[in-house]
Amino acid sequence: TEVTEKLEEVVLMWTKQIRQVLVESEQIRREADDVGPSAELEHWKSRMSSFNSLLDEIKSSRVKKIISILQAARSKTLKQWKELDGRITIAANEAKDNVRYLYTLDKFFGPLANASPVMMEHIPSLMNTVCLIYCTSPYYNTSEHMTSLFLKITNQMINTCKTYLCEG
Repeated sequence: TEVTEKLEEVVLMWTKQIRQVLVESEQIRREADDVGPSAELEHWKSRMSSFNSLLDEIKSSRVKKIISILQAARSKTLKQWKELDGRITIAANEAKDNVRYLYTLDKFFGPLANASPVMMEHIPSLMNTVCLIYCTSPYYNTSEHMTSLFLKITNQMINTCKTYLCEG
């Protein structure tokens, strides 16, 4: 019983830490007004890395042993643990999926940043790819994500035009 109580304390501490990570990941991002679309990809790559590390830790043999001991003891702390494990898995899958889809746009980011203001040749392909992401991504097709992406694409177009005007 004493060992079970100690292990429950450990799991409750992990639960608190994981909840904090989830809360922080769901907060509104603060970004500069002129940030470009490559920042969106970097955000999701960073998030994917964080959640994959967390998943690796959760799936480690040390954690699995503690969870199986608590399962044998029929601990009530496991209900919270399973719920958080599911949320972490969903967040990791979302980040991985979003990175995969945003990488399809990566080939447009360079030309968009370095082109002259007559960047029209890149816009149809870029928009088709954004449309494809919206239609096929199970996670990224929310108005929040798409608005953020379009804002960053627009910012990059404006920055490119400003650079062109200042050089000319």
